[in-house]
Parts: sequence; structure tokens; C-alpha cells
Amino acid sequence: MAASSIDTALQALIDLQQPAAPSAGYFYPLNGLTGLSGKVTCGQQRWLARRIPQQPIPFISRRREWHLLRRLTASGLAPHALAINHRWLLLEWLPGETLSEAEFLSRQPELLALLTRLHHQPLSGYRLRLLPLLQHYWQQCRQRNPRWLRRLRQLTRQGEPPPLRLGLLHMDVHPGNLLAQPDGLRLIDWEYAADGDIALELAAVISGNGLKATQRAALLADYADANRLDLTALEHQVRRWQPWLHLLMASWYQLRWEQSGDPALHQLASAAWRQI
Repeated sequence: MAASSIDTALQALIDLQQPAAPSAGYFYPLNGLTGLSGKVTCGQQRWLARRIPQQPIPFISRRREWHLLRRLTASGLAPHALAINHRWLLLEWLPGETLSEAEFLSRQPELLALLTRLHHQPLSGYRLRLLPLLQHYWQQCRQRNPRWLRRLRQLTRQGEPPPLRLGLLHMDVHPGNLLAQPDGLRLIDWEYAADGDIALELAAVISGNGLKATQRAALLADYADANRLDLTALEHQVRRWQPWLHLLMASWYQLRWEQSGDPALHQLASAAWRQI
């Protein structure tokens, strides 16, 4: 995409990174469903800038993202958070290429090790609760349907599954959010990260990446072995989370389509509702 000039709020954060030689930079929007991130260049320097949404997106908080990434600075799992203000979050720019779908499948042992490291990080203090989040989507969207209401009421009656094991979750693990670097894989795009059931993360990896039955079985078996979990209990817990995730994805696409008018999001929302 074409470069654009940088607004004063973002320029202020950039000047903090190079106080001795401030200069104007350029902003290059990055592809993504939220459309809120861009690459910033200023001379030889590179950063990632993440805009604070003008229209609230449920559960997205740049302040939470900032605090969480600061806590992960020494972990080697995520980009360093550099500065934040009322409009922008500035992160280090990580070199490397995102994975292809084929690489994502072929590097499952590395992904497993990455998830294990992530899930053993200290808890952030920000708990992910799906039921209030789903109810918020229902309240925010203008176009609703009876199928949506039935499933939401069903899940409300059931209540969220008690966690099998609490851990720090990323909640958006897919090839486009995994960077290949010489020392291994790194995760980017942490805007949905929070504390929650590790089985919820695994369910999201399986559903979000369309893993086949054999791939799903191998991932869960290897994770259970690496993390000393009972495989049967883990498989059962992942199944319990699947309907919650399906409704979450459909609700997210619905709201983002209504906010943006993007035809691609409309198609994704329609496809997601057919799975409910």
C-alpha cells in the first residue's frame, strides 16, 4: 500500500525513540482484518504502529496489550512494546517472514514448543471471559437472527466450562501471526491475548486453521505429553469450547462488517453463521 504521512500523536512516540535526531517518518498500512496496524519508517529505523480503534471493538484494549507485552519483554515470545499514548501503541518491528499454510503444518513441533512456553508464562491479570464478550457482541450488532439468539441462550444456560488449566493465551495463532526467525518462531498481533483455559487456545488453533482430524489428534496428543495432561480430559475440554468459539467468530465478523462495510467481512460473517 501507498505510504502516508504520520499524524502528530504517532510522531510524538517516534521522537521519543530518537530524541537526538527527530525527523518525519512514513506510515505503510498493513493487511489485516482490523486494519489498525502499519509499518513506520523513519530513515533506517522501522517500527510497528497499532492504532487505538475509533469504534470500540469488544475486548481490544491497547493499554492491556501494552502492559501484557511489557511483561513479556524478556520472554522472547513477542515484540517489545516501546511507547503508548491516547492514539497509538508503538512496538519494535520484527524482521522475518510470516509462515505459509504449508510451513505452519510442517513446523508443528516448533508451534507446540512455542505454545508450551507461552502457557507457562506468569498470568497477566487480565482474564478472558467469553460469555460477557458474546453478550456484548449481541448488544452491539444491529442485524441479529433467531439462530444467534438460540445459541447464545443455550451457552448462557450451560455456562463457560471450568478451565482445565489457566495460562496466558494469545488467541489468534495462525500462519500470518507467526514470524520465522533464525532462532525460531515469534508471535505477533497480541491484541486478543489474556489469561484463560489452555484448552480454549488449542480449540482456537484447531478451528481457526481448519486442522484435519489427524492433525488435530497429533497436536493434542503432543501437547498433553509435553504438558503432563491427561489426553482424554484435554480432548473433551477442547470439544466443550468449540461451540463457544464458533459463535465468537461469527459475532466478531458480524460486528466488524457492520462497522466497516467491508464485503470480505460480510462473506466471512455469512460463512460463519452457517456453522452455527
